[in-house]
Amino acid sequence: MNNPALASLYTQHVNELLARTAVALQRGGFDHLVIPSGTLRYQVFDDRDYPYAVNPQFKAWLPVTRAPGSWLVITPGLRPKLLFMQPHDYWHVVPEAPSGYWVEHFDIVIIRTPEDALQHLPKDTARGAILGEAQSAVGSCIPNNPQPVLAYLDYQRAFKTAYEIEMMRQAQRIGVRAHRVAERAFRAGSSEFGIHLAYCQAAGQDANDLPYGNIIALNQHSAVLHYTDRDRVPPKQARSFLIDAGASFGGYASDITRTYSAHDDEFAAMIQAVDAAQLKMCAAVRAGFDYKQLHLDAHLALAGVLKEFGVITVSAETAVETGVSSAFFPHGIGHGIGLQVHDVGGFAASDSGGTIDKPAGHPYLRLTRVLQPGMVVTIEPGLYFIDMLLDELKQKGLGGSVDWARVDTFKPFGGIRIEDEVACTEGDARNLTREAFAE
Repeated sequence: MNNPALASLYTQHVNELLARTAVALQRGGFDHLVIPSGTLRYQVFDDRDYPYAVNPQFKAWLPVTRAPGSWLVITPGLRPKLLFMQPHDYWHVVPEAPSGYWVEHFDIVIIRTPEDALQHLPKDTARGAILGEAQSAVGSCIPNNPQPVLAYLDYQRAFKTAYEIEMMRQAQRIGVRAHRVAERAFRAGSSEFGIHLAYCQAAGQDANDLPYGNIIALNQHSAVLHYTDRDRVPPKQARSFLIDAGASFGGYASDITRTYSAHDDEFAAMIQAVDAAQLKMCAAVRAGFDYKQLHLDAHLALAGVLKEFGVITVSAETAVETGVSSAFFPHGIGHGIGLQVHDVGGFAASDSGGTIDKPAGHPYLRLTRVLQPGMVVTIEPGLYFIDMLLDELKQKGLGGSVDWARVDTFKPFGGIRIEDEVACTEGDARNLTREAFAE
C-alpha cells in the first residue's frame, strides 16, 4: 500500500487513539498519558544488553520500534508530543530522525540524554498516567500503570482500526513469503537450523525483529509445542515438518503455522483433514460468537479426525466428555494478536476490568471474550502424539479409548498444527493468512 493511502488510514487510527485516551484518563482521574518507549537492560554480571523490546503502549501510537529512551506525552486538547532520543553515541547506530506519514501528527522534540526529557514531561507527575516498566523512570516520572487506565486501553486494543489491519496484512505477507522458502528448504533436505536461516533470510528479519522465536520442528520434534532447539544436522529420514513462525511490520506481528509431510502418505491425509476442519473453525469467527465455544467446538472436530483415522476407539463426543481429546489437543484454539503475538485483554470482562474465566478443564485457552467486529484472532487447532499426555490417559484408566497401534504409526511424525489470523467483521470472517498465501 502506498504512503498516501497508509497516511489516510493512520489519521483515522491516531484520532481513535486520542478518543480512547480521553476516556481512559477520565476514568482514572488523570490529565496526561505518558508512555516511555523502554530502555536497554544489561544481563546480570555481564556488560551485554538483553534484546531491546519497545513498550507496546508506545508502538500503538507510531511505527517506531527502535528508539530506547524516548517518550510520548498525550494531553487531551493538545497535539501529542514525542520526545525522541538521539544520543551522542559512536558505539552504536543512532536512530534516524523521525520521518514518514505519521510525523505530522506530533510535536517532536529531539533529546540527547534521559535527563533531557524532564524539561518536556509534565511537571505534576501525580496527574499523569505513566505506562511502562519501572526501569524507564527518569526523575520523578515513574511508571504507575493505573488499573482503570490500563483496563480501558487494553480492552479497547482488541478492536483494530483499519490502519492496524493493514499493518497486520503487511506482516502476513512477509511471513508467508518466508514460509514458502522454509517449505522448499525442508523438501531439499535441510536441517532445522538450516530451515530457520532460510526463513530469516527470506523474511529479512532475525531474532531482534521476529515477533517470537521460530518453531522449526522435524519429525518427533513437532510434538514439542514450543520447540526451539533446532538441530544442526538433518535427520536420517525426514518424515514431517511443522513451522510456527511469524514476522513483524511497523510493530505489528503475524503468527502463522503450517505442517507438511515428506510424502503423500497417511500423515499427509491427516494434515489435510485438520486443514479442512481448521477452515471451518476460521469461518465460525462471527460477531457475537463466544470464542470459548469455538474452542470447545474445535475439540469435537479434532476428535472427529482422530476417529476417522482410527486413533481413538470411542465416539468424538465421548472423547471430548472424558478428556481424551485434550491429550491430543492440549492447547487453546488461539488468541488475540496485534501489537503483541498474544495481545492483551484476552480475558477482560469489560473496559472497567474483571475476568472471564476459561472453560473448566481447558487451562491454556488465551482468549475468552465474545467476538466483535475489529477483533483479530488466531485459529490454530493441533493434534499431537505426546508420550507424557498419552501416559496420563493410561494412568486415568482411559487407555481403552485409544488404538495404541495407530498411535505408534503416527508418533514418528510428531504432530500437526495449522494456524491462520482471522479478522472478525460485520459479516463473513476475513482470513488474513489465506489471503496472503493466495497472493
